[in-house]
This record gives sequence, structure tokens and C-alpha cells, in this order.
Amino acid sequence: MSSGLRDVAIVGVGATPYYKRGESAPQTNTELAGKAILAACEDAGISVKDIDGFAYYSGAGAGYGETMDTATFMETLGIPEITFSAALTSGGGGSAGAIGLARAAIVAGDATCVVTVMALQQEKQRLGSVFAAAAPSPLNSFIQPSGLSGPGHLMSVLTRRHMHQYGTTRDAFAEIAMSSRKNAENRPKAMQRKPMTKEDYFNARMIAEPLCLFDFCLETEGAIAVITMAADRAKDTKQTPVPVVAVAHGGTKEWGRAFGWFGMPDEYFASSGHAPIAKRLYQQSGLTASDIDVALLYDHFSPMVLMQLEDYGFCEKGEGGPFVESGAIRYDGGSIPVNTHGGQLSEAYIIGMTHIKEAVEQMRGTAINQVKDAEFALATGGPAALPVSGVILGRDA
Repeated sequence: MSSGLRDVAIVGVGATPYYKRGESAPQTNTELAGKAILAACEDAGISVKDIDGFAYYSGAGAGYGETMDTATFMETLGIPEITFSAALTSGGGGSAGAIGLARAAIVAGDATCVVTVMALQQEKQRLGSVFAAAAPSPLNSFIQPSGLSGPGHLMSVLTRRHMHQYGTTRDAFAEIAMSSRKNAENRPKAMQRKPMTKEDYFNARMIAEPLCLFDFCLETEGAIAVITMAADRAKDTKQTPVPVVAVAHGGTKEWGRAFGWFGMPDEYFASSGHAPIAKRLYQQSGLTASDIDVALLYDHFSPMVLMQLEDYGFCEKGEGGPFVESGAIRYDGGSIPVNTHGGQLSEAYIIGMTHIKEAVEQMRGTAINQVKDAEFALATGGPAALPVSGVILGRDA
């Protein structure tokens, strides 16, 4: 099928091992990222010297406490010249959109071989307290005095609103957590492989009601890099190219700063903010939700998976709870397998890049939990403050 853009393709993916928080030292973020970039080059069968562009996200942040510097990578890896270096703003909401940034550079003729990389270490700054750690400001004063010190506290407010409006129950969140864990059980690199029962879920400690321990993503470290090239050049690389069928980032003013502001009107409040991105992806590709074979949905918190399922049209608004509880997202027998790698809830949290990696492997046909005859994979970035993003990858024609 020749749907969508298909003018660029992902040709290489590389990753370090994943580590528990604080255990990747004495490696530095630059070292982790460099290892991932070299692994991606080896995967693609190219020299690191072929790289001439960097497309970052999270403001070129390495996690949320450090930065990634193109000059440092060039000096460290021996890259002779780059012709493009740019980053999307915001945080993990840009993980999928950074592939679009790479595409923009290639289509414009500004670069030929673009790497997107994320490295994460949390020893210096723990993401769970990022809002409380921020300096007071007129904007922060709207949430800091209320005790909303971390992303989990903030997400609990959106979750409670969805439960209030639509009758969603914690049983749906339990199903998301259990499904993710099931998908991670057979993955050697997954950080959490122990089987999870519903009893395990409901016996877990409450952190930010109604979110318990297993509703939170893991606190992990590591790095992942992805290499994008023009479609015609991609055919000469080592791996089967994975075409970019559609990619978009952004969002509407109503979502705005999202859970860091809580200024969303009622229509958007109990949502993931992804509906505008879904609309653009489907317009670009000519596809609908029914054409997507596997969905890698950003799962920093389990309820956000449910809300993305609604925003991307896999079920109607407000019906995410019953949809999930029906087993629809299960790898084995579900209508739309979700986070077949275990996601950020059970495999590892590298700020969205594990989802891109899994989407590529699904389209190559090499995933551990391979979806049979899959032609299209959706990967998302966020929910977060704008921009949020999404990408649809396809099989090589």
C-alpha cells in the first residue's frame, strides 16, 4: 500500500541497556547517547561520519536535568560536519514529532542523514518531583501551593475528571497495567517482567489517588537513537527501510500547557490533547484508526493510554474504560494491540523513544511480540504540554 508521505524512512535504531534510576553511572549522558548513536549506525550499516543532522526534542534535553550538545557529539564521535541541528520544545510530547523534524530537514535539502536521540539519567534530578523543584513563578503559583509536586499528582486530576464524567473505573487502569506487564514478560531487556495479577494491582500502594504504583511509568535510565534518511537513499542501507507514512506535532490552544496549568475547557480536560494530531495524521496518510495494526501509546501514566485510545478514534469519547476492559488492547487477541514492548510502565522509560524503537521493529517484522501481518504502526509522544506528537510508520512497499 502506498498510503501517505513515504519520502523518508527510518534506517537504523540503537539502544543502550536500560538501568534502574541511579545505576547507569559512571557513564555520562553523552556516553549513553553516543553508544546509542553508534549502535544505530551499525544497525543501518553506515558510518557515524555519514550523519549530517541532529533532530532533538525536549529542547535537546537529556532527560530533564541536562542537555545534549551537537558539537560535543561531533567531537566525541568524529562527525566531520553537520548541516542541520534543531530541537522541538516541550518534553516527551515531542518524541514522535522529532522524526518529523528530521523529515523536514531531509525534504528541504538541509541534511541527508539525521539522528534523533534521547538519553536519560535521573540521579541528579528525579522526574517525580520536577514541579516542586521548579523555582516559584507567577505560572507555578497556580499549582505549587496545592501540593501538586510531580507529574503523577497532576495526572491524577485529569484521571479523576474522566472517572467523574464517564464512569471510568480503576479496573480499566488495572487492565492497561496488566497488559503492559504481560507484554514485557518475555523481553530480556525489560525492567519489570514479573507477572501482574489484578490483585497485585489493587494491593499496590496509592501514590496520587486514584493512581497507584503500577499506574506510574518506571524510573529508568539509558539512551535510544534513531536514524532517518530519504526514501531512495534508505534502500541502500543494511536494514529494510521503515517509511514514515505520516507525522505531526503541535496541538490546539485549548490544551496549551495542559496539566502544568489546568486551563483546558471541559471538552479537552479529560483527554490526552491528541485529537488534533490524530486528525492530521489520518489526513496525511489517508488512513483511519481501523487501519492501524499496532499502537505504541505514550504511557507515562496508565489513564493517558485510555484517553489516547479515545483521541485517536479507536473507541468513542468516554468509552475508553469499557473498551480497555474488553481486552481490546491485548497483544494476544485484542483488536488493537497496545505497547507490545511493555511500554514505559513495564519495559523502560526513555521519554518515549522505546515506542519509536518498537514501531520500527514491528514494521520490520522483527519485534519480540510481533503483530502478524502488521502494515501500520502508530507511535505517540505525550500527553504533555504542547507540542504533543504522533507518527505512523509503514512497511516497505
